[in-house]
Amino acid sequence: MSSIDIGIAVTIILLIMVMIGMRVAFAAALAGLIGLVWIFWAKKGMAGDQFFWALTVAVKTAGQVPHSKISSQALSLIPTFILIGYLAYYAGLTKALFEAAKRWVGWLPGGLAVSTVFATAGFAAVSGASVATSAVFARVAIPEMLAVGYDKRFAAGVVAAAGTLASLIPPSAILVIYAIIVEQDVGALLLAGFLPGAFSAVIYGSLVIGLAMTFKNFGPPVGGFTWVQRFKSLPGAFPIFFVIAIIIFFVYNPFGGDAWGTPTEGGALGAFVVFLMALYRGMRWKELKSALLETAKLSVMIFTIIWGVLIYVRFLGFADLPGAFSEWIGSLHQSPMLTLIIILMAYAVLGMFMDAIGMLLLTLPVVYPAVMALNGGLDVSAADSAFGMSGVGCAIWFGIIVVKMAELCLITPPIGLNCFVVAGVRPDITVQQVFKGATPFFIADALTIAGLIAWPGIVLYLPELLLGKS
Repeated sequence: MSSIDIGIAVTIILLIMVMIGMRVAFAAALAGLIGLVWIFWAKKGMAGDQFFWALTVAVKTAGQVPHSKISSQALSLIPTFILIGYLAYYAGLTKALFEAAKRWVGWLPGGLAVSTVFATAGFAAVSGASVATSAVFARVAIPEMLAVGYDKRFAAGVVAAAGTLASLIPPSAILVIYAIIVEQDVGALLLAGFLPGAFSAVIYGSLVIGLAMTFKNFGPPVGGFTWVQRFKSLPGAFPIFFVIAIIIFFVYNPFGGDAWGTPTEGGALGAFVVFLMALYRGMRWKELKSALLETAKLSVMIFTIIWGVLIYVRFLGFADLPGAFSEWIGSLHQSPMLTLIIILMAYAVLGMFMDAIGMLLLTLPVVYPAVMALNGGLDVSAADSAFGMSGVGCAIWFGIIVVKMAELCLITPPIGLNCFVVAGVRPDITVQQVFKGATPFFIADALTIAGLIAWPGIVLYLPELLLGKS
């Protein structure tokens, strides 16, 4: 067998292991090790006396992956971003955000659900994890929605879907992972997520308003707040925007010139500022311990997936599967945009069986070079490209779109993680009910992705304005 045939065979084995329920991290690591052994053994003609040699070389090759890749400084962003979210919760910023949103937009049809969407988007700007965001607002928003007569399925679905915004709005752990996989500027990817995240939140809010106007008693508005009460709610939400401003000014330096620090340093500074806020608002050792433990648990889960998948990625390099796939995609006699849409539809299907991070880690080493080849390569100019943007711009644009597709994994049955988290926080609501409540947001996500494809400027405006990348 050729190396390409071995690559395809091992990939099929990996997909089978994932579909029968094996954890992505362990399935990818095992598939990668099997593939490496197979590749090295095939080079020796599959001779029986060479098997243990192939096994030894494969184990050594796989063993080098965790340290060589995880020692990347950029990955230290992930635990700091996650920690910011948990500390913000214990600082009481989530309740303050929700209260401010309720007073300002609660009068709209479906007002509390709209408030949940916008409050979640605000919290996503200081939280790097969708799971944590959903868990927090399941405690804060669902009781208030149920109290005014919302259907519990929709109330839970709003929280699960709105929690996915943390994947797109910086600081986002999954955008950091994408940037590292494709070797692009982490700062540019994070900056590019702001406007698409806000765009997605507006689409979600519009969907809620439309449903509330269409169906009677769907989501009663909440009124009665005076302008004085509305303005009084703003100081409680200001710390969120203060932290965002600190990170932006520190990392991107809007005044021009060199950045004041790296994204990693900006994330650490943001975590320290939120920590001081939490202490000022009365956080005690028990709450700090809980925040640190939850951060450690989620970080270890993400790093374990990265370790396992990178072993598989190392095997793909030996098999040359990414190069072969890129050549095949480039040989198709059809519109590059049609090919891109087919790729995105494949992601929607994969999302039914895999978690978001695992799916991106497994597919991007193969898919990313193919998409770049569709556009004309990494060095292509906007004038000569298929999608009307430079190679660097295409890498940023595709990253935002594919992360938005990955958000679907978080609310897609049967393994939508956000839905399980909301059901876990609210034992009175089954996970099936959460999935049903989140179903309308598939339409909103489809519209958002269509908008990002049709108007790539939504993604590229800020990176071009502040960093000169487009």
